[in-house]
Amino acid sequence: MKKLFPLFFMLAIYCQAIAQNLSSISGVINNANSQPVAGASVALLNTNYSTVSNAKGEFTINNIPQGTYTLHITSTAYAERSQVISVSGKGQLFNINLQDAGKQLDEVVITAQKREEQLQQVPVSVSTLSANDVQAYHLQNLKDITGIVPNLYSAGPGDNRNVTGLRGIATTSYDPAVVTYIDGINQFSLDTYIPQLFDVERIEVLRGPQGTLYGRNALGGVINVITKKPSNQTSGFAEAEFGNYGEQRYSLGLRTPLIKDKLFLGVAGVYSGFNGFYTNEFNNTKFDKQHYFLGNYYLKFLANEKLTFTLNVKNYENRNNGPFTLAGSPADAISNPFKVDQNATTKIIDNIFNASLSANYAGSGFNFTSVTSYQKNYRYYTTPIDGDFSPIDAVSLINNYGSEWNTVKVGTQEFRFSSPASSQSPLKWTAGLYGFYRSAPTKTGTHFGADAAAVGAPFPNFTSINTNIEHNYGFAAFGQVVYTINPQWDITAGLRYDLEHKKEEVKGEFQPDGGDVMVTQADTSSKANFKAFTPKLTVAYHVSENNNLFASYSRGFRAGGISQLGSDPSQPPLYAYKPEYSDNYEIGSKNTLFNKRVRLNIAAFYTFVNNAQVPTLVLPDAITVTKNAGKLQSKGIEAEIAATLFKGLDVDYNFGYTHARYKDLLVASNGTAVNLQGNHQVYTPEVSSMLALQYTYELDNTHTTRLVARGEWRYLGNEYFDLANQIEQKAYNIFNARAGVSLKNYEVFVWGHNLANKTYIDYAYDFGATHLGNPRTYGVTLRANF
Repeated sequence: MKKLFPLFFMLAIYCQAIAQNLSSISGVINNANSQPVAGASVALLNTNYSTVSNAKGEFTINNIPQGTYTLHITSTAYAERSQVISVSGKGQLFNINLQDAGKQLDEVVITAQKREEQLQQVPVSVSTLSANDVQAYHLQNLKDITGIVPNLYSAGPGDNRNVTGLRGIATTSYDPAVVTYIDGINQFSLDTYIPQLFDVERIEVLRGPQGTLYGRNALGGVINVITKKPSNQTSGFAEAEFGNYGEQRYSLGLRTPLIKDKLFLGVAGVYSGFNGFYTNEFNNTKFDKQHYFLGNYYLKFLANEKLTFTLNVKNYENRNNGPFTLAGSPADAISNPFKVDQNATTKIIDNIFNASLSANYAGSGFNFTSVTSYQKNYRYYTTPIDGDFSPIDAVSLINNYGSEWNTVKVGTQEFRFSSPASSQSPLKWTAGLYGFYRSAPTKTGTHFGADAAAVGAPFPNFTSINTNIEHNYGFAAFGQVVYTINPQWDITAGLRYDLEHKKEEVKGEFQPDGGDVMVTQADTSSKANFKAFTPKLTVAYHVSENNNLFASYSRGFRAGGISQLGSDPSQPPLYAYKPEYSDNYEIGSKNTLFNKRVRLNIAAFYTFVNNAQVPTLVLPDAITVTKNAGKLQSKGIEAEIAATLFKGLDVDYNFGYTHARYKDLLVASNGTAVNLQGNHQVYTPEVSSMLALQYTYELDNTHTTRLVARGEWRYLGNEYFDLANQIEQKAYNIFNARAGVSLKNYEVFVWGHNLANKTYIDYAYDFGATHLGNPRTYGVTLRANF
C-alpha cells in the first residue's frame, strides 16, 4: 500500500492538471557540440514560469496553461535564444541547441512596450545594453551612455545630477524631457533619481516619445534600467576597482532562494570614492573629493505559479566635498583645466531612498501588475556654497535650514492589465491607471557678501531668502492594442489621458547680516491644472522573420508648471506656463542578417515642438523663471550595427545625426525681447558616433577561460550650451580601451578612458559657468563570481 501511495498522489496531480487545462514542458539544452549546458535560465516570457537546467542540461516546467508562448534561454558564454512554442495537453519535450556567443548575436528580449518581446520584432527605436555590455563599456553612471546611444547626450555640472537630451529634445528644467525608469519605477525628477549604475541586468533606451505607456515627460524618450533579480539559483559577485585620482570602488552582491520555489533574496551594494579631478586655487586644496554608497535589496515571494510579489528598496548616500566644479567662463575652463578659484567651499549631503512593492499576476485570462512606489530625497549643503564661482565674496547660496526643507517626497501607483502570454488571439492589449503625488518644500538663501557690488547688488552683507512649497498630483488612464492582421502586417494604436494639478506657495524675505528677518514678498500661492491626450499609431510590416519595417506617429507631452518667485517686484511672483507638446513621425527598419551574425537597425525621424519651455536664470538671485517661448524642429537619422565578423571578433557601430533648430524663439535679455529664431537646440551634438571592436580569444574548450581586448572611439559633433549659441564645444574624439583575462569565476581587467586626454566642455550654464568632461582615467578591476 505504501508503494501505491506515490502513484495515487501523482495520478491525482495529473488529473487536477487535466481538469485545469494545464500541461508541462521538458527539454535538454546542449551546445553546438551536443554537450549539455548546465545552469541555463529558461523562462516563458510574460509569465512567472521559469527554471534552471541541471548538470545534464535538463529542465522541466509544470502546470502551464495551454497556449502559445515564447521560450527564452540565457546562459553565460552562449547567445541568448528565443523560440515560440505551443503547449498542448500532453507533456512535451524540446531539444534546444545554443550557439557560442562568439559565433552569433543574442536574440535580445526587452520590455519597451511593458511586455517581454524580442528586440527585433518591436516597432520602436530601442538601444539595448546587456550586463556584459555594461561591464565592457565600463559604465558606472547613466551619463556614460553618451555617444553609445545614437543622438543621446547626457552630462552634469558636478552635483551628480544629469541633464539628458535625446533627438534634440533636451532637459532644461527639473522636469526632465527624457524619463528614467529603474526597475519599473519612474525616477520622477532630477531630485529623486539615482544616476549610478551597478548590478545591472539590462539598459533599454527608447528613442522618441513614449507617453502612451510611460506617461508624463517622456517627450524625448525613456531610459529603462533593470537590475538583476533573485531566483532559485544562488549566485553572487565581489568586485574591487582601483584607479588614478585615488579611485577606489568596492561592490558585493548575493542572490539566493530562502525557500526554494517560494521566497528569494537579493542584496547588493557598492561603495565608491575618489580624490577628485579639480584643485581649488583659492586655498590650493583638492576640490571635489567625494564618495557614495548605493544599496539595492530585493525580497521576492512566489505565492504560486501565477502570483508574485516583489519588494525592492534602494538607498543612495552621496557626499561631495566640492559640488559644482565650475569655472567662471568657458575660456577659463579650457585655458586652466580642472582648476577653480572659489572662496566658499562646502560639502553636499545627498540622501535618496526609493522603495517599491509590485504584484504580478499571470493568468490564463489576463495578466495584472500593480506597482506602488515611494521616493524621498534630502539634499543640502553643510555650509554656504559659492554662487559666483570666483574668489570674491559676492554671492553664496544657503539651503541648510533643517530637514523640513529641501526634502522631496514622491508617491506613485500604477495598475496595469494586459492580455495573457498564452493568448492565441490576433489582438494583444494593455490598459491601466496611474497616479502620483509630489511634495517639494524648498528654502534657499542667497547671501551677498562684502563684494556684492561686483555682481550688481545695491549694498553688501545681506541674505535674500526664497521659500517655495510645491505640491502636485496627477492621474492618467492609458491603453494600447496590437492587432495582427496577418503574419506580415500588424498595427499598434495607443492613447493616454493625463490630468495634473499643481499648487505653488512662495514667500520672499530679507535678512541683513546679524539682523532680523523682514518679509519682502508675503505668502503668495497659485494653482494650475494641465491635461493632455497623447495618441500613438504604428504600422509594422514583417518582410520576413529577420526583416521588419515600421512607420509611426506619436504625440509627446511634458507637463506645465508654475514659475518660481521672480526678482522684479513689479511682476507677479507666480504664473503658470503651459505644457510642451510635440508631433513626431518616424520610419525604421530592423534587420538580422547572415545567419544572425549581423544586426542592422536604421531609423529617420521628424519632430515639431510647440510651446517649448525655456528657462531663464535670473542673476544674482539664482532663480530660474520658465516660460513658453518657442517652437522647435528636430529631424535626423540613426543607425546601429552589431556584428560578429568571425569567432571572437565583435564590432559595434552606432551613428546619429540631429538637426534641431528653433523655428520661433523669443527670450528676455536686459528688459528686452531677443529673437533667437534659427538657433541650435542646447545639449544636442549634431553628430554622435561610436565604434567598438572587441576580440575574445578562448584559452580552452569550456568557454570559461578567455583573453579579451577592446578598443572604443566616440565622436561628438558641434554642440551649444546656451540658447544664444554663444557657448560652443567644437567636435571632438574620445578613445577608450579595456583588456584582461576572464576565468570561470574570476576576472582581471585594466581599462582607460579618454586616453588622449582631450579637454572639452561637458556642461555649461547660459551665464558662462563651465564644467569639463573627465580627463584621462585608468585603473584595474578585479572581480569574483560565485
